[in-house]
Amino acid sequence: MNYELITVVGIDVSKGKSTVAVRRPGGEVVLTPFCVEHNSQELKELVEKIRSIGGNIRIVMEHTGMYWRPIALALQQAGFFVSVVNAILIHRFIDNSLRNVKTDKADSLKIANYGLTFWEELREYSAEDETRQMLKTQCRLYERTLGTSVTLRNGLISLLDQTFPKINNVLHSDYRNTRGHFKWVDFVKRFWHRDCVAGLSKHSFEETYQKWCKKEGYCFRTVDVEKIYDCAQNAVATFPKSESTKILITQAVNSLNAVYDALQILRGEMVRLASLLPEYEVVMEMQGAGEITGPMLMAEIGDVRRFTNKNALVAFAGVDAPPYQSGMFDAKTRHVSKRGSPHLRKTLFQITTILLRKSNSENPVYLFMDRKRTEGKHFYVYMVAGAAKFLRIYYAKVKNYLDALETA
Repeated sequence: MNYELITVVGIDVSKGKSTVAVRRPGGEVVLTPFCVEHNSQELKELVEKIRSIGGNIRIVMEHTGMYWRPIALALQQAGFFVSVVNAILIHRFIDNSLRNVKTDKADSLKIANYGLTFWEELREYSAEDETRQMLKTQCRLYERTLGTSVTLRNGLISLLDQTFPKINNVLHSDYRNTRGHFKWVDFVKRFWHRDCVAGLSKHSFEETYQKWCKKEGYCFRTVDVEKIYDCAQNAVATFPKSESTKILITQAVNSLNAVYDALQILRGEMVRLASLLPEYEVVMEMQGAGEITGPMLMAEIGDVRRFTNKNALVAFAGVDAPPYQSGMFDAKTRHVSKRGSPHLRKTLFQITTILLRKSNSENPVYLFMDRKRTEGKHFYVYMVAGAAKFLRIYYAKVKNYLDALETA
């Protein structure tokens, strides 16, 4: 290889703009750092400027949120070799300097130097297809919306403690209708104060409650009538039964149900997008991969073929425990790196929890976790070990299936 023609374009990406530097071996700075706005005109000018340099060009940038996508796609479509590198690798790279300089210009030069140092190891970025990208965006939005629902639910419970204490515990939280609404939430919109129930005879309440269940699409159970009526008789309300109190509860319920409606739509879209991916059937057949966790797995992992081996996928999830040894010291206990995707780790924790709950003696991940648990390992130890084993099985199954599709 002719190293004189090697050229690396280092790009420090930020929101709306990037700083670009061009270097060659031997410390030669071909182009001093300059700024580029993320608009069509300046990106077009950048393409022409890089093309005019000539030689064997590789473009390197950090994977920072989604800010890198406009410039990466523009350069890739222009035919350049683009490598998007984990920001931690760039951060840990020492640019042959004792000074700790932190500016966009210095960072762009550092990224270019990283590209020169690891020229042979650079991996070309391949654009995620639109379906995978949309699925990932939907899953992230689902997580944020779910967090909002928890906040609103807790706020509603706090209000009910003043008007109808413990009613949310009487009606089981698993009771839902086809719209994804919880029964106890809809119930307190109609019976928003203990006096709405206690002020009726038991027979009158039973008839009213039965009509309400039929109208709202919930299952009527006589045993619930007993529990609700007893709860109303024994509850102590600190807020009066007034129009102002009714408005408080009604608005809290409406806000929470609006979020539940959004979650229902997002769940449906997540399943629809995931079903368009070739590995969908294989993933959904794995125990623990449900309506939510299955699409989230596919969204966070992406195309499994981008990982060189199963251990690379485990490392990406941050559930690996790298060795720690220096001189005569060799650590006996090791901690997981947590360097990968926190969203993937959260999904894996949900999956391993499901596997423990189901306790399927034929499931290899459950058997592995159960053995670790029997050995006296800490809860987090066998949960992380189970997550790593699940990922290895996932890698083998999905990769083999996708490889078979390619060769067919």
